[in-house]
Amino acid sequence: MLKLIALTTLAMVAFAANSVFTRIALVETEIGPIMFTAIRLTTGALMLLLIVAIHKRSWTYPKGSGSTNGSFALFFYAIFFTFAYLSLGAGLGALVLFASVQITMIIWAIVKGERPSPIEIVGILLAFGAFVYLVSPGLVAPDPIGTGLMVASGISWGVYSLLGRGSKNPLEDTMGNFVRTLPLILGVTLGLAFVSNMWPTDPKGILFAALSGALASGVGYAIWYLILPQLARTSAGVVQLTVPAIAAAGGILFLGEELSVRFIIASTLILLGVALATMFKKQS
Repeated sequence: MLKLIALTTLAMVAFAANSVFTRIALVETEIGPIMFTAIRLTTGALMLLLIVAIHKRSWTYPKGSGSTNGSFALFFYAIFFTFAYLSLGAGLGALVLFASVQITMIIWAIVKGERPSPIEIVGILLAFGAFVYLVSPGLVAPDPIGTGLMVASGISWGVYSLLGRGSKNPLEDTMGNFVRTLPLILGVTLGLAFVSNMWPTDPKGILFAALSGALASGVGYAIWYLILPQLARTSAGVVQLTVPAIAAAGGILFLGEELSVRFIIASTLILLGVALATMFKKQS
């Protein structure tokens, strides 16, 4: 049990670290969002290839892993995610991402005919209302462009998650999707270099992009898929509520970010609403 708790905590810290690493790189270095994304996805693919090879004790690439649709969803999640962090704080970005993912999946379930329980409806309305409050105009409202980009990232990740439902080998499929994004990344970065005649790189930025890809993404997903069979469906959903809080703590510790009263109220209500919707979700 202690091992499961430790691994779960490590996975949540890794997921939150993606927000912190990205924000640090974009604020403190000259790497730029496109190059950051390219390095993140490339190092993530390489780390996942290594992990799968060690796990299978074979250096043969598993054919049929991942999908074209999955790779596009992953690519758009990553590129929107990085551009959003040009203007959003680490904790705020993680919260908007998390809320957007959950709302996307809830809406899809309802569209497919799933009818939520009364308590689940309360949780959904609470989370959605708090999200609207968080992004509504005001003196302390988050940047609308950054918020919109992060919402797009969350929708992309929600689609990615829906595409991956029922996967028999989630780690291999994740690896395959990362690998399949490499041609997209190559085309974008070469196009950027051709148009601008420059490669916006920075040693410190490259380091944080590699940490985001290899550790926070590659190792983080590997740990998550290792422990996921040991977690109940409800527990797996609820434990992810900690990610925005961890990211916010990282933003305060490493970037000196401040939490507004609006963020504290909205995040509390969003996470409470999602917790209710998750714990009281009807089992089909």
